[in-house]
Amino acid sequence: MKLTTAGESHGKALVGIIEGLPSNLTIDCALINADLALRQGGYGRGGRQKIERDRIEILSGVRNMLTLGSPLAFQIVNADYKNWESCMSADACDVTQRTLTKVRPGHADLTGLIKFGQTDARNILERASARETAVRVAAGSVAKQYLSALGVQVGGYVKGVCGIEDDSEYKFSDLAAAKSSPLFMLSKEKEEAAMRLIDELREKGDTAGGVVEIRVHGLKSGFGSCMTYGEKLDGRLAGALMGVQAIKGVEVGMGFKAAALPGSKVHDEIYRKNGAFARMTNNAGGIEGGMSNGEDIILRAAMKPIPTLMKGLNTVDFVTGEPCMAAGERSDVAAICACEIILESVAAFTLAQAVSERLGGDNMAQVLERYEKLY
Repeated sequence: MKLTTAGESHGKALVGIIEGLPSNLTIDCALINADLALRQGGYGRGGRQKIERDRIEILSGVRNMLTLGSPLAFQIVNADYKNWESCMSADACDVTQRTLTKVRPGHADLTGLIKFGQTDARNILERASARETAVRVAAGSVAKQYLSALGVQVGGYVKGVCGIEDDSEYKFSDLAAAKSSPLFMLSKEKEEAAMRLIDELREKGDTAGGVVEIRVHGLKSGFGSCMTYGEKLDGRLAGALMGVQAIKGVEVGMGFKAAALPGSKVHDEIYRKNGAFARMTNNAGGIEGGMSNGEDIILRAAMKPIPTLMKGLNTVDFVTGEPCMAAGERSDVAAICACEIILESVAAFTLAQAVSERLGGDNMAQVLERYEKLY
């Protein structure tokens, strides 16, 4: 299973192609659009989200809500393109209208300009923008429907915002409630404190990051491999999450806390329950030796604060070399809720790839039959 994406933040559309889906997988566009709406929401978002109303348009690979086995191509139209066509068109246009040379700290602007031999950071930021993640949310929603057919569920919640952390432990069944709260947090006390902090940061022209926890429930053991490093499931998932804009750290299971404890307090003891193997705890986060072990997969990711501050940061004009204040390009104070659904989506797609590689199958009947036989 493979995903290819294309498109710029203010271009005509964002485009995705998914290869390797089996035939006869039911695709519900309403579920995809619901995930796209979650990506646009959440406390602390800015004005761009009021312009766009993201919806998937499937161009090929699906008929009567069922995949055909051919590549699934889709697009998400950028409503804002009409306001940018005069400087973003593929045809001759006036690029000077939106030229950006005051490179922004924390963005791809400066390094991208040097790497790709450009002088206008617009040619870098339009692709580096987190707007691109709309495609990955749509593709991840398709992957969740593939996994759901096997009885595998993916969920998550916001664990912390700018240092306000929720240290409580929750069951997988508790996580769905997060999507109906303003910051996708499960502790109302922590959420209210985080919202007050976001309001304070907005007044100061500052921004916030946070921590997201993603869980996978119902995946059987043996996905991934201990035989080659590139097949390790935790490595693949960590790489996928780190591939999301603004993510600067990933943990699996107990994560960094395991480094501060002796082995007797870390490793999950094994026993037999009703004739099956089970573990007393799940500090490993559902992955041992690079393979799923049948327990819930637990992932956490740290999102840095949004690097475009409305009050600006000190920088240099790339063309003149003169010191200046960085340009403002967006007005989000926090995008942690968007981050949560994006991370759910990329985790789901990466898992779907691992499942598809192991099971194969040209149609869903074959996939389901092969999965049923696994431990």
